[in-house]
Amino acid sequence: MSRKIQWIAAGGLAAALTACPARTPAPPPAAPPIQVPPGCEKNQAGEYHHAENPAFRYLGEDDGSKLTLTLARTRPGAETHTDGGTTVSIVLNRTPDGFVGETRSTTFTTGGVACPVRFPTRAVVCDEKGLTLRSIASTAIDEDCRPAPSGPQPVWKEQRLLRSTPDAGVPDAGGVDAGVPDAGTTAGDGGTSGR
Repeated sequence: MSRKIQWIAAGGLAAALTACPARTPAPPPAAPPIQVPPGCEKNQAGEYHHAENPAFRYLGEDDGSKLTLTLARTRPGAETHTDGGTTVSIVLNRTPDGFVGETRSTTFTTGGVACPVRFPTRAVVCDEKGLTLRSIASTAIDEDCRPAPSGPQPVWKEQRLLRSTPDAGVPDAGGVDAGVPDAGTTAGDGGTSGR
């Protein structure tokens, strides 16, 4: 092959390659915007107590996308401390669907079996005084820690958590509901009898 033909072939190949526009991949779709109630985009870390029963205290940790509220215990004359995660925590994530997540708890069947339970939970108000949460209040489980085949329909309930700690000398929690969902056994009432 002559040199002239080689140059023509090389020139034709170069022209063909430069004539085709380069394909750049399409940018990934933008993530949907976070949609939370007004004020919930702010840092919600701190101490809270239940509005109806100040003996129930919560310690909040907020990393900007997730808020974790852990039920804390207070002993007379002692600092508030968490209970090691053995009873209740509330985990909320800032998402396009709201400030949503779950309340995590452990309950016991009538046979004494420990059952982890989770209740859908969402923040509906975040203001300078605290948080208003909406959660399923109770559910029925069987002896194998599974949702019971029968029982009452889930009921949503609002709970108000106020910032900071209440006055010293608050009464013991007793049996008052303070935002701790109830996962009873199949006693027919979802574990809500006696309330």
